Amino acid sequence: MISLKEYLNSGQTVLSNIVLANYRRIGMTNEEFLFWLQLYRHHQSGNDFPDLSIIAKDLEMEQQEIFALLNQLVQKQVIEIETLTDAFGKKNDRYNFEPIFDKLEQLMEQQQKKVVKKEQEDKVATLYRTFEEEFGRTLSPIQYQRIGQWLEEDRYSPELILLALKEAVLNQKYNFNYIDAILLNWEKNQINTKEQVDAERKRRKRHQMQKEAPQTKKLPEISLYNWLEGEE
Repeated sequence: MISLKEYLNSGQTVLSNIVLANYRRIGMTNEEFLFWLQLYRHHQSGNDFPDLSIIAKDLEMEQQEIFALLNQLVQKQVIEIETLTDAFGKKNDRYNFEPIFDKLEQLMEQQQKKVVKKEQEDKVATLYRTFEEEFGRTLSPIQYQRIGQWLEEDRYSPELILLALKEAVLNQKYNFNYIDAILLNWEKNQINTKEQVDAERKRRKRHQMQKEAPQTKKLPEISLYNWLEGEE
């Protein structure tokens, strides 16, 4: 049985769980990764170019198999063999482990792009569904095209279009031209977020209240606004 002292003196290999979870996704086999891990173990202990015969012995494999695994890792661009010259002019070989981390970074970026794309697709699907729910019917092809133009050509976010739809519903204007006027007004006034929309709504409500104050004491909770005409 290994003693505690022997256990502590043997050192540890520290490796991110990202590598463990994704080495197959960047094209490495289990056998290649185990060999790479042995190289990395020596690297962390300060030996950047370990004797492959030692690794072959640890893995109980033939040296020919080890050389084949090394060649596969180089071909798959997850490791590089570099020759460096020290201050005394002596050349030394070493294994460069940066390529695998570059590949993992690219993989993470691709996965993040997929997540963002999926979220955007879900938001667009929700946008179309909400329009049909509010209008109480299936939208016409022209109306689908109009929403597509807001998204693709005008670059309005799904969230902003939903806010414009809500504004139209509050004013009981189930009209695409009316919604378009809202979006154009917001674009003109650089209104792009829910917080900015809420602030604009409060501003218009105060403006409407000031206009109506001399005429009546009881003010409506929601002041309707005609986006097609604008403020007087």
